[in-house]
Amino acid sequence: MAPPGPESGRGEARRARSSPGRPFRGSNTGKGVGCRVTVPRGRAGRKPAVAVWRGTGRWAGGDPPAARSVPGSPAAAATAPGKKITARLKRTLPVRGPQAPTLSELMRWYCLNTNTHGCRRIVVSRGRLRRLLWILLTLSAVGLILWQCAELLMNYYSASVSVTVQFQKLPFPAVTICNINPYKYSAMKEYLSELDKETKKALETFYGFSEGKSKVRRSVDNWNSTGSDFFQQIPLLKVEDFSRTATDLHSGQKRKIEGSVFHKDSSIVNSGDSNDIIGFQLCDANNSSECALYTFSSGVNAIQEWYKLHYMNIMAQIPLETKEKLSYSADDLLLTCFFDGLSCDKRHFTRFHHPLHGNCYTFNSGENGTILSTSTGGSEYGLQVVLYIDEADYNPFLVTSTGAKIIVHDQNEYPFIEDIGTEIETAAATSIGMHFTRSRKLSKPYSDCTETGADIPVENLYNKSYSLQICLHSCFQKAMVDSCGCAQYAQPLPAGAEYCNYKKNPNWMYCYYRLHEKFVKEQLGCQQICKDACSFKEWALTTSIAQWPSTVSEDWMLRVLSWDKGQKLNKKLNKTDLANLMVFYKDLNERFISENPANTLVILLSNFGGQLGLWMSCSVVCVIEIVEVFFIDSLSIVLRHQWQKAKKWWHDRQRGGSGKAPQGGDLEGQGHDNPVCIDEDLPTFTTALRLPLPQDSPLPRTPPPNYSTLRLETAFTEQLPDTLELGQH
Repeated sequence: MAPPGPESGRGEARRARSSPGRPFRGSNTGKGVGCRVTVPRGRAGRKPAVAVWRGTGRWAGGDPPAARSVPGSPAAAATAPGKKITARLKRTLPVRGPQAPTLSELMRWYCLNTNTHGCRRIVVSRGRLRRLLWILLTLSAVGLILWQCAELLMNYYSASVSVTVQFQKLPFPAVTICNINPYKYSAMKEYLSELDKETKKALETFYGFSEGKSKVRRSVDNWNSTGSDFFQQIPLLKVEDFSRTATDLHSGQKRKIEGSVFHKDSSIVNSGDSNDIIGFQLCDANNSSECALYTFSSGVNAIQEWYKLHYMNIMAQIPLETKEKLSYSADDLLLTCFFDGLSCDKRHFTRFHHPLHGNCYTFNSGENGTILSTSTGGSEYGLQVVLYIDEADYNPFLVTSTGAKIIVHDQNEYPFIEDIGTEIETAAATSIGMHFTRSRKLSKPYSDCTETGADIPVENLYNKSYSLQICLHSCFQKAMVDSCGCAQYAQPLPAGAEYCNYKKNPNWMYCYYRLHEKFVKEQLGCQQICKDACSFKEWALTTSIAQWPSTVSEDWMLRVLSWDKGQKLNKKLNKTDLANLMVFYKDLNERFISENPANTLVILLSNFGGQLGLWMSCSVVCVIEIVEVFFIDSLSIVLRHQWQKAKKWWHDRQRGGSGKAPQGGDLEGQGHDNPVCIDEDLPTFTTALRLPLPQDSPLPRTPPPNYSTLRLETAFTEQLPDTLELGQH
């Protein structure tokens, strides 16, 4: 293409003058195109100056060609036309900023100059996918801001006041009641005849106590015929000194204590004379040298422990149906019942059989799917029952106190009467006030608790919700079955196992005591396996006792209660046979204790945002921008360079590994980009005048049009109006 002649240059100048709103341009337009304009100095023979328009809003050769004054004229005369030419160029150059002529240019200027990083990334991002992602992120952030601001404004301008009046009803807990005496002694005598006989003989031998000959008849089926032989093997011993010599109560002869194990951990610390120490010896049936001597400083504790050991052995052989008949029925135990001011009866109680406490009865067990609740606190609106204890039919050796045991628990919890039961006495009114507390702990990693117990490798034998006590008892029962071959009587029976008795398991007593010793010393591993429950309910009890019935009301109350009971009872009731129990809420305030994590994801993000905003003035969009630049873009650049190196190495290898560098002509043929035209943010006229002078570098790859004919003295057919004033001067 031939360079433009004088006519073409004259036409360009004429179009520039006739169109003040359009930018002055040559034959090549567009961003990133460098332009060179030759302007005469005004003096003949002088080399014309070269001014290069870099495409970034500044003339590389200094001032614009038309803004330079002609040498030789007065300075004051050249100032006015220079300002006018500057104004003309200012009108012809692209205008940015708030004075932009179009809305798109205004939005582009805002996006490039705002501190909102998302808007700038929308404009400068290359590639449709990346630009679309930035648009979505920015719009999402704007939507969240509008939503949160709307919520804040609504809360701020809401001047309404709400008053809430709540009548709270608390669910009433399950109340389990057991007689301290598990079975009627009159019905159990035939099963305990041999044991009672040996116990009375021990009392007579050690303490000279005698009740006369026993009138108890033996069982007709002679089921306990081997009992005497067993009592001879495990008799009560009176230890005279610590030389391992003891007196056998059965024969009255002295015997030497065999074995290498001597149990010194007695139930009561030995504080008296050594001649008063009483105990019993248990030996391994398979190894007679392995024995354990259990000693007690009090004869009461020794006899009770020895009696209970044989009692459990005997009860393990009696069928469950028979034991339920030998214990107390609901009609026997309950005389009167009131709940929440209304009358109740035995239909509101559920029976379950406890191995050590016989028949127990649970009020509000929820077995039928209905759980009672109360809306008023106080003793008048709780549970009120009068219990018939029947002290005359108590076992004199098994229990030494009179009354009943109760436990308040949740409907899904197992009532551990022997562990946490509360005893109430006869001839008294026992009032138990409750405070309800619901607790909730966080599981891992905050604490070592379990939600449902499913992660505990111990089988739940109680068919109730998980608790620490259930886990411990189930773990011990499993260890008992594995070590001794049978189950302990006081705990539920595992599947496929049977309770221990000396007929089938003559070694179970020694095994049980040794295993229990390991359990107490935490050597079985149950305490390490079992964990606390994360959520549980608790009723804090406050007990008060008053004399009941009073002296003035005793006569008529006992007569009325005897008449109510008279259909099944042929004697007048005694106040020592009765116990009055009241269980109620002291108030209806439910206390909820919960654990909340001190550090959450929201707090973590807030702390990070505070630190980034304080020290670097960064937001979430800024962080995303940093990730994009320093990780995605940087990684792509490194990978691209590595790929180019690998590609070059492969081409060199294909050429035979000559390693010759390409010639200069090849470099020129390849061309290069104009470094000053890379920035997409085109400057305004004001910023273009402040750009630095270009360094000595090769000219842009795309040459500008030839403006050699653009001379002020020959480019126009007539003198410009702007220069008329200069000519007149």
